[in-house]
Amino acid sequence: MVVWLALSVAGAPTDADEVRGHLVLNGGGAKPREVMEKFVELAGGPDAAIAVFPTASEEPDTGQYYVDLFTDDYGCSNVFVADVRTAQDAQDPVLAARVLAAGGIFFSGGDQRRITEALIGTPVGSAVREAFSRGAAVGGTSAGTACQSPLMITGDGDFTVIAADNVEVREGLGLFPGVVVDQHFVARSRHNRLMTVVLEHPELLGVGVDEATAVWVRPDGTFEVLGDGWVVVYDAQGAEIHRREGPGGRSDIGAHSLRTHILLPGEAFDLGRREPVVRVRDGGRR
Repeated sequence: MVVWLALSVAGAPTDADEVRGHLVLNGGGAKPREVMEKFVELAGGPDAAIAVFPTASEEPDTGQYYVDLFTDDYGCSNVFVADVRTAQDAQDPVLAARVLAAGGIFFSGGDQRRITEALIGTPVGSAVREAFSRGAAVGGTSAGTACQSPLMITGDGDFTVIAADNVEVREGLGLFPGVVVDQHFVARSRHNRLMTVVLEHPELLGVGVDEATAVWVRPDGTFEVLGDGWVVVYDAQGAEIHRREGPGGRSDIGAHSLRTHILLPGEAFDLGRREPVVRVRDGGRR
């Protein structure tokens, strides 16, 4: 059964907050060097403290995998595992202080529900949000990307149709406001489920991030595409949305004038203006 939850992420950044942090969110699969180097740079460089959350993964060695990755491939010298598996783990004040002081916070792939169930409403979860607001870089891949929007797609539902109350969503971490984000997007043909959520929540932009591709979300309200694939943006604001009864009493959803943007690496999008950023010769944008 699909459960729609009210959003109330205490302390999560909103459009009105002054957020200094950057997001570097990979869609899953391969992690291009360009993406990981950008995360390390924004975290403060190889000497910065980087907290790795393996929370989404069931594999016991996930945390060590990322410690080795950052250390061996990117020269990082101060990487630690925030070994949070449950909400009880996230009560630890010592770990919360370490996370708060980190320059970079990275979330692994797995099941995004494990992240939100463990962190929301806890001292460590609050430390993540405060660190981000102060300027820390937050990165993630796959589930570590899916959890970042205020409304989080869990991965449960019937994705063969576009119908109401058909895609399970829960409260996300809320660090990527104004959107609902999806991952493995083009590689796994996840268009139906993101369109469904956007048509039910037209105030939110749907941002689908492909594998081996990332969005670098900046404090100025724009994001840039990094990596190898595509980022698809659905915008239902201003669309004519209609419903009709489908087979078995299903409530099918249709739309006229749904806007779609398909962005390639190096292109950027203005979240406030809800349109791509077009670079011009003088280095400005329109």
